[in-house]
Amino acid sequence: MRPFTDKKPKALIEIAGRPLLEIVITNLIKSGFDEIIINVHHFADQIIELLNLKNNFNIRIDISDEREELLDTGGGLKKASRFFDDGQPFLVHNVDVITDMDLSRMMKFHFEKEALVTLAVRKRETSRYLLFDNSMQLCGWTNVNTGEVKNAITGRNTGRYAFSGIHIIDPVFFNLTGNKKKFYIIDEYLKLAKNNKIIGFDHSDSLWLDIGTPESLEVMNKILKESKKGWMSTND
Repeated sequence: MRPFTDKKPKALIEIAGRPLLEIVITNLIKSGFDEIIINVHHFADQIIELLNLKNNFNIRIDISDEREELLDTGGGLKKASRFFDDGQPFLVHNVDVITDMDLSRMMKFHFEKEALVTLAVRKRETSRYLLFDNSMQLCGWTNVNTGEVKNAITGRNTGRYAFSGIHIIDPVFFNLTGNKKKFYIIDEYLKLAKNNKIIGFDHSDSLWLDIGTPESLEVMNKILKESKKGWMSTND
């Protein structure tokens, strides 16, 4: 996202005058979430300053500090596992993902399926896909550009979906990952899917965009200008 991230973290890049972090937090609050922990690394002080300025958006917000070492998503969650001490499933949301999907519906789906992990997925073009069987159980992963395939359950792949950067995890997950400090969470999901319920939640009918490039930032701003829904407004 350079040059935007030369002097600020990606979380503070603005869309329609609002930082990505603020947009995501606001949407989480609207969906009923009232306790959040934020992983920080790049320009962490600026994120903490925003939270102080906004009075933590009047909810409980903690910080998991990775300024000394980035631990990838898996290791980062494990470091922050103290926050999930109530034994209840929790939602993980990438800060550079903007969506109007119904997060409360996804949480309800997770409970109904009694899953270890529920992954938000959708039908879209990408180079890397998660593979699912007809019950939306995770079966594998593939990179269509390189031809690489990682199978958790062979012979049952019936559909491929792109991961949306949002997942719900039961804290039991931490007991199944061993003593790893730093690890890629998708690789861990593929291993655990052989004996655990790791399922996909298809939200292809919702708006979704990964703000990972200056071009996608421009697209999002265009969508907002043309949208009549005002779904990202603080007044919704």
